[in-house]
Amino acid sequence: MNLSLLAINPVAISIGSLEVRWYGILIALGIILGFMIVQREMLKKGMHPDFLTDMLIWAIPISIISARIYYVIFTWDFYREHPGQIIQIWNGGIAIHGALIGAIITAVIFTRKRGVSFWKVADITAPGLLIGQIIGRWGNFMNQEAHGGPVSDAFKENTIIPDWIMNQMTIDGVTYHPTFLYESLWNVVGLILILVIRRVLKMKRGEIFLFYVIWYSIGRFFIEGMRTDSLYVIGSLRAAQLVSVTGVIVAIAILLYRRFVMKVDVNYQDERK
Repeated sequence: MNLSLLAINPVAISIGSLEVRWYGILIALGIILGFMIVQREMLKKGMHPDFLTDMLIWAIPISIISARIYYVIFTWDFYREHPGQIIQIWNGGIAIHGALIGAIITAVIFTRKRGVSFWKVADITAPGLLIGQIIGRWGNFMNQEAHGGPVSDAFKENTIIPDWIMNQMTIDGVTYHPTFLYESLWNVVGLILILVIRRVLKMKRGEIFLFYVIWYSIGRFFIEGMRTDSLYVIGSLRAAQLVSVTGVIVAIAILLYRRFVMKVDVNYQDERK
């Protein structure tokens, strides 16, 4: 039997020429669930009920644009010859690192305008970012993209990954590593750790967000090495791995500086201002 025939249709709903794809549905679901979790925590921290909504009005479109710019920059050889396709984001081509960069820049500017600590907001939103990434990666599953190289026969015989996932990762008779799954599960563990440590440890302001950056970057570095659709900087240097290493180094440096030089004394558990 050709397992590729069992693949899930990436189009959820078709109405005439209009197609609603699972990818978009899952991205929207991730945003909604992330919003609900973050909004609840913000209210517990005494923040204005409209703060998160107001920030997302700016952050979501800017993140989409920055995700596209990031992708275009690292595939410039193609778009230099096809400049008319740069704005055709509906044909695919966005990068999570670009979205995160756009979201962080937006949050820095927005919080400064509102007179609120960026680090406080970053700590609160970290679980929401992970939720969005956990669910969003399943959009790659639906599209049969962001996968790794071919798996061996031994892997297929001994894997505990469900058949319906491996079926979707079988393309033209070849079964590929479900790297979307590896990253999604890595982020699930990171989410659990954040929810635990922010309750039981005396985390200083900003350290939950910095932990998120470190955790995600470490996982992304190794998983990116398995993927077949990477963006490259120069030669075989993968853009996502370079950004991940940079993220770990910068996050650790900031964490150490804030804790031991600035001596930040505000704990996440006690913060209400």
